[in-house]
Amino acid sequence: PRTLDDDFTEKGFKKWTPKRYKKKVFKLAKTISKIGMGSSDKTPVLVGIAEVENETVVQDLINADPLRKTAYQYVHYDSPDERGIDTGLLYHQDFFEVLFSEPIALMVYNEEGERDTTRDILYVHGKLNGEEVHVFVNHWPSRRAGDKETDYKRVEAAKTIKLKMSQIGEQYANPNYIIMGDFNDNPDSNSIQLLTKDTNLYNPMEKLRSPQRGSANYRRSWSLFDQILVSHNFFNYEKGTHSFAHANIFDDALLTEWKGKYKGTPFRTYAGRKYLGGYSDHFPVYIQLKYNG
Repeated sequence: PRTLDDDFTEKGFKKWTPKRYKKKVFKLAKTISKIGMGSSDKTPVLVGIAEVENETVVQDLINADPLRKTAYQYVHYDSPDERGIDTGLLYHQDFFEVLFSEPIALMVYNEEGERDTTRDILYVHGKLNGEEVHVFVNHWPSRRAGDKETDYKRVEAAKTIKLKMSQIGEQYANPNYIIMGDFNDNPDSNSIQLLTKDTNLYNPMEKLRSPQRGSANYRRSWSLFDQILVSHNFFNYEKGTHSFAHANIFDDALLTEWKGKYKGTPFRTYAGRKYLGGYSDHFPVYIQLKYNG
């Protein structure tokens, strides 16, 4: 009752059922298992997830058949978002160890001075193959009320991360960062430009965006709201470190509409209230790091 999620019930607007839920979980697990398979024989080591309803959903995801044999564990916290959706991080226990994690509250306010409850930013400090990394998983405030009208909220999210990065920088020498998620902004937007300014961050997604390609499509226009940024530390080749190899959008044919006027766009679960049975209205994005052993 505290969250606005009645649409996803059997009697709700979306007519959500256990059968549809299981199908969705399986499809998401199948997608995760295939990301990056063209250049690696392993499933992703770190997976940032958004629009997570609760911890049970994450457990169901990592226990679904396509991922069951992978040693995934997860970090998840309930956030104050009014729709009850959170961010989370899946990690492969054979390659990643969590040292510390916390949700970072995003404090944004409306014109009346009331707090606009939105998703927390998930921060995870861990070791990737023994090398320390600082990971942020994001789902920044949406553009639903208008791009310009909501821009300040996403700028505040960027400022929140930069503040945390400055605190980390005081405690750790030359820290490694991986900052990922649905930013609801493009690489050239104010918020992302602010995030990369004076922070030693590299955004490989800048080179991927084009009028013909992106991670989401709205009214025949592509956007690249889903991004992964890394620190420039990932461009050295010292032993025991990781170096950036490449980035891409996982827009495999499996995930796309295969006919009609929406051909080539994400095969979504719903179009309004109509159930389509697809995967998601966003394509995943990914990066590959090479371990310098």
